[in-house]
Amino acid sequence: MYVGIDVHLKRSSIHVLDENGKQVHADTIRGSRIKVLAELEKVKEKFGEKMAVCFESSCGAGWFHDQLAAIVERVVVAHPGQLRMIFRAKRKNDRVDAKKLATLLFLDQVPPVYVPKPEVRAWRELIEHRQGLIRKRVRVKNELRALLRTQGMEGPRGLWTKAGRAWLRAAGLPNELTALKRDILTDELEALGPQTRRVEKALAETAKRYPAVTLLRTIPGVGIRTAEAVVAYIDNPRRFTKTERIGSYFGVVPCQNESAGKNRLGHITKQGPGTVRKLVAEAAWVSIRRSPRIRAFFERVMHGKKERKKIALVATAHHLLRVMLGMLKTGETWREVA
Repeated sequence: MYVGIDVHLKRSSIHVLDENGKQVHADTIRGSRIKVLAELEKVKEKFGEKMAVCFESSCGAGWFHDQLAAIVERVVVAHPGQLRMIFRAKRKNDRVDAKKLATLLFLDQVPPVYVPKPEVRAWRELIEHRQGLIRKRVRVKNELRALLRTQGMEGPRGLWTKAGRAWLRAAGLPNELTALKRDILTDELEALGPQTRRVEKALAETAKRYPAVTLLRTIPGVGIRTAEAVVAYIDNPRRFTKTERIGSYFGVVPCQNESAGKNRLGHITKQGPGTVRKLVAEAAWVSIRRSPRIRAFFERVMHGKKERKKIALVATAHHLLRVMLGMLKTGETWREVA
């Protein structure tokens, strides 16, 4: 049996095809995903056949995949972006989408996404949570700087140190409302520090269980935060049959429009996890300074033209990702070859 499910928070649609592609069941379930699982149990009991299930990736897809895998023989999570390219229609609703998913599954044409194990998903989530804490800290610091500028004040050097924060709290401000805003922002800044350190400590302990993190850190300029993010999101390097596909996965390849012998390249696609792109780009700047091999690659792409610096940086980040994937596949450490 081939089952397509259009999953939503409070209402989902199910469409079931038999081994000949004929519809044998269709229903709309009002309620949570727990009710969807219960309905599938009933469908399986009714037809008594092996079942393959397909649903579109969304928030909570990993948990739902694990629950389905316990009751059916095969689970395929469809890539939402590629599904939109396959099925472009003016008539769209939950029942139609469920039928389309079941049909694609029957034809074995579902564009799948990789679903990592629960522990890897938790690792990724904590990496993203740390990045969120860093963004909050940057926002608070910018607001405090703006507050000082609006009052014609300039903070001392080391404003974010303990002594600097003490100066900030004692700074004379013209009214109580401005002082209240200063106090709230300073409290938030001081609370974010311990939270970030707690998360980073947990990430460091997790990284010790993955030798691949230590392996990637042999690359000059690649620290623990970059290495752990790359390892967590690649997870299984063997799923990339070609090294070139790593660039598409992390969205560091340019958009392409080729037609009638003309090839137009645009900005990078920015598909995939933005956190990894950011960390690898930052690591690329450090690697350019520390590694003659990487610096030579950067300068070769830049062609001595300052206007190509950003292009060269992205190309260097892409190069680093390909090198990392190769290292993860072979287990070899970094070799500095000029």
